[in-house]
Amino acid sequence: MRVLVCAALFALCWILTFAINEELANAPNQRTRSIQMRQSNGVKSNRDDLQEGFSEDTQMDEPGEEMAEKEKPKGKKTPEEILAAKAKKAAEKEAKAKKPKPTKKPKPTKKPKPPKATKKSKPPKATKKPKAAKPTTPARETKPTKKPTMEEEEEKLLLELGWDTLSPKETEMEKPIGPDHDMHSKKDPTTPPSVKEHMPDNWDSRHEIQEPDLIPKVKQPSSTDDPSIYLPIPEEATTTPRTIAPWYEEYDYADLAAKKQEEELEKARKAKEEKAEKLRKMWEEEEEEKRKQTALHAEPKKCPPLGLESHRVEDDQILASSSSNLGYSALRGRLNMQNSADEEDVYGGAWCADTEEKEHWFQVDGRREVEFTGVITQGRNSESNNDFVSSFFVAFSNDSREWTVLHDGYAEWLFYGNVDKDTPVMTEFSYPVVARYIRVLPQSWNGSLCMRLEVLGCQLPTSYATENDVPPTDDLDYRHHNYKEMRQMMKVINEECPNITRIYNIGKSFQGLKMYAMEISDNPGEHEPGEPEFRYTAGLHGNEVLGRELLLLLMQFICKEYNDDNPRVHRLVETVRIHLVPSLNPDAYELAYEMGSEMGNWALGHWTEEGYDIFQNFPDLNSVLWGAEDRGWVPRIVPNHHIPIPENFLNGSVATETKAIISWMERTPFVLGANLQGGEKLVAYPFDMQRPPRATSTDGRVGQPVQEYHNMNEETWARIQRQNEGALRETADENLFRWLATTYAHSHLTLTENHRGSCHTDDITGGQGIINRASWKPVVGSMNDFSYLHTNCFEISIFLGCDKFPHESELPSEWENNREALLAFIEQVHRGIKGVVRDVDGNLLANATVSVEGIKHDVKTASTGDYWRLLNPGEYRVTARADGYSSQTRLCIVGYDANATPCSFTLTKSNWARIQQILAQSGKRPRLVNNIPRNANNQVNGGSTGPAGGSQNERLNRIRLMRMRKLRMERMKSSTTTEMTTSTTTTTPEPTTTTTLGSTSESWYDWFEQESFNFEHTIDED
Repeated sequence: MRVLVCAALFALCWILTFAINEELANAPNQRTRSIQMRQSNGVKSNRDDLQEGFSEDTQMDEPGEEMAEKEKPKGKKTPEEILAAKAKKAAEKEAKAKKPKPTKKPKPTKKPKPPKATKKSKPPKATKKPKAAKPTTPARETKPTKKPTMEEEEEKLLLELGWDTLSPKETEMEKPIGPDHDMHSKKDPTTPPSVKEHMPDNWDSRHEIQEPDLIPKVKQPSSTDDPSIYLPIPEEATTTPRTIAPWYEEYDYADLAAKKQEEELEKARKAKEEKAEKLRKMWEEEEEEKRKQTALHAEPKKCPPLGLESHRVEDDQILASSSSNLGYSALRGRLNMQNSADEEDVYGGAWCADTEEKEHWFQVDGRREVEFTGVITQGRNSESNNDFVSSFFVAFSNDSREWTVLHDGYAEWLFYGNVDKDTPVMTEFSYPVVARYIRVLPQSWNGSLCMRLEVLGCQLPTSYATENDVPPTDDLDYRHHNYKEMRQMMKVINEECPNITRIYNIGKSFQGLKMYAMEISDNPGEHEPGEPEFRYTAGLHGNEVLGRELLLLLMQFICKEYNDDNPRVHRLVETVRIHLVPSLNPDAYELAYEMGSEMGNWALGHWTEEGYDIFQNFPDLNSVLWGAEDRGWVPRIVPNHHIPIPENFLNGSVATETKAIISWMERTPFVLGANLQGGEKLVAYPFDMQRPPRATSTDGRVGQPVQEYHNMNEETWARIQRQNEGALRETADENLFRWLATTYAHSHLTLTENHRGSCHTDDITGGQGIINRASWKPVVGSMNDFSYLHTNCFEISIFLGCDKFPHESELPSEWENNREALLAFIEQVHRGIKGVVRDVDGNLLANATVSVEGIKHDVKTASTGDYWRLLNPGEYRVTARADGYSSQTRLCIVGYDANATPCSFTLTKSNWARIQQILAQSGKRPRLVNNIPRNANNQVNGGSTGPAGGSQNERLNRIRLMRMRKLRMERMKSSTTTEMTTSTTTTTPEPTTTTTLGSTSESWYDWFEQESFNFEHTIDED
């Protein structure tokens, strides 16, 4: 019977043990669910939980470990509840600390970081202290726990039922089992918490009275108990093989969720701050970049003109919205365009728009992408109107359809234009704009809408050169030189080539600047007989600077090529004495140089400091010559060459520079020369002054007053002009001048291109590039006419281009265009004949006259007796004459060779010169025969009177002399006249007294001197 009872008890104990194990296995899951419920719904009050714990403990009657576990929290709070309460308080404090965070706005800087202070003082972090005791938990570290055997379990049950003697191990059975046990052991393994610790006012009789019959006792273990009783039960480890997070880790999970949320908020705040900081830095960098760009473009990029003024921009590249009439089309909108004399003609002085149109624009096509940097605007060239554009927009396009107006960042950029009609105004863009088309959109203007302009732009580095672009081949200094730089450049050339160069000055300007000249010759500083003198001059007008730079480049080129043994240059240096004067008006050039390229108007720097135009400031010798021809005084009274300067000319209105140039011309026997000018593209030759028509009577006799022409109608005047067109402006060497002009024009690379027309009108040269100045723009007192009539020099004017002051970037191409022409024109000095005039003793005769039959223009020999006469190829009868010598005539043939034909003369003394020489040696002088009135019986019929003589011998002597004169004239095959005029002097334009032969007479030897002068020429009777 006892055995059965024991078996039943054993089975009951086994069932209870299994139930307890199952409950212990499910306890962690229940606790996890309860923690999650407390996190979602909140933590209940501690007192309610405590009361529930007491009610449960008092209702437990069954003995065993389960009852001991339920009786454990009797009269006190569980550690979970205490920690939950602390967590609740910490959450409240944390919520209070986090409450102002959402209201704070992220700032662009890292300054605001107040939430970090709340992070340090978070109360929940104190709950993580039990983690430090984790390594000390024997339940986790003691793995060698084994499953209890059947005997051990049976012994435990017997002890619990009280069937065996109570032993000290009973206290171990009273120790609660489960996770709570671990909690107590971790918190304090020696003194587990009691109700008194949490509720000191609560009294329990079980702590006062011992009741051994109560099984099991709920008395809390004292602090003197053995720590080994808190070792974990092996069933707990075996029944829960899964790793279950302890209670504090589970609570930390909730705390970590809040911490994670806080960290996420902190990260979001930091991200916002970083983003704001990045934006701030980006804005600062953009502002700094803009500031740098503004500083960079404070001085805009410098680009040369596209070429509206110089006509490098073709007519088909220019377009406008409208035009007021044909004379003011878009083609007239080039900078410095000049109008014709009649403003209503087809050649207006600007582009003028039709005011009835709503939109106005002026367009330029670059033909490829160009980097535009600015525009230069100018008003209308007019004598009576003051028209100009005062403000405008600028637009760009790549297809001429969609246009973009230049913007300054806030609005369309309005540029201010001109304030008068003549002064150019440069408008530079703050940054370059790359486009193909550019438009100027006028917005306001004065008077009529008229303007002239130039566009500034650079070709892109990737663009290809056009067929018209000629790359330079010479290593020269291509830039503009002011006065000091010009002088320094000439000194450098002189140092490089001292054997062939010499620097001298021909005079001083009004402000005292020296007019320097460079002589290039194999023997500089000395005139060699047989070597012709040649000159190039430039800078007559200070603002026409291309000729100045071309002469400086020519100096460099000749010196460099001579040192490199260029045979052509060697021949020029050895056979010609070359004079190069780059600036004849240095005062005006300095004024134009200060303004710079394109910025000086058409007239700035044109005149001298005194207000003279040097080219037109020379004596008017044309009127002297033509007046003498009309009166029949040429060549006996007035010669057709070396016409003397009027007496009072140099004391009148003459520029200081002009006086210096005249003195230079007179002391140097120049043969050929040219002056380089600008503003047009052609070569002009004399005469520069148009001759007034000569009046003739109805019977063909000369002498009808010129005033009668004023009574003619316009048709009659035009008919007479056409009839006398050649005679009114042609020189005696018309054909030669045309050849010289053609040589330069056709040697130039672009001067004969007539498809562009001239600079300001249509082509006036007929495609030849040359024109007679009198038929184009006649001037009085020009340098060319003075040089032709007062010296032996044949001089022409070369107009190098439409742009008077081209940009520095255009100098290389201009040098290439003019280099061959400059050299070829110098070589024309050898065209014609040359020689020496001497007497039979070999003495060189200075100032001897050399005349060519059929050409009414003579030349004189130099002080060394040599001469040069420019002639076209052909056969010529040439005569040399000198005072006191008999003339000599030769037949000279001019060929097509490069050198001049030698044609020298040897003169013998005349009979009268020999008589004068003999009488001078004997100390005798000729006796002057006075005119005595004849007696009435000796009067000669026919109205002629002769000298009355008291002696028949004197009369016979007079007759003999007249016969000798007649025979002499017949031998020379010259026509004779029955009435001749004589004069007391031949150096003045008009003789002081004129007499007829027979009325009055000079001494007989003076009469023979008159006879020996130009006896082979006839007197014009037309």
